[in-house]
Amino acid sequence: MKVNIREAYCSDLEEMQRLFLGAIKNIPNSDYSKKQTEAWSSTVKNKERWKSMLANQYVLIAEINSKIVGFGSLDKNYIDFMYVHKDFLRKGVASKIFEGLQNKSIELGYSQITSNVSKTARPFFERKGFSVIKENKNIINGVEIINYKMCQ
Repeated sequence: MKVNIREAYCSDLEEMQRLFLGAIKNIPNSDYSKKQTEAWSSTVKNKERWKSMLANQYVLIAEINSKIVGFGSLDKNYIDFMYVHKDFLRKGVASKIFEGLQNKSIELGYSQITSNVSKTARPFFERKGFSVIKENKNIINGVEIINYKMCQ
């Protein structure tokens, strides 16, 4: 199974959004409740946020057999988005995306990377050498969602 990493195109947006929704839908209930994942999923409707991400961030797509299986985005030294299709978890896809984002951050002259990381993604980022700086309490549509500001 060869994972191909490439920069995103504007034409990838719909598939990225489908993957985003699918990834959130499959988050374990032990991490976030149905109400929380529904609130989180609603952020896909923020068209300006998505268009801005594609236009202003370094966005990488992971493909297997020309199918998008993951994506990640970098804003200077901040990982903003990082999602992998449920069928391709724990197969090295996120690590490949992360490596590409990390290399770009280094190329831009940054020595450390930060991200706001979900409960679900926290173990992955800890394996990459990140530490929790603080717990964030985000309110989306009146629903509190906890994540963690982490730094490598």
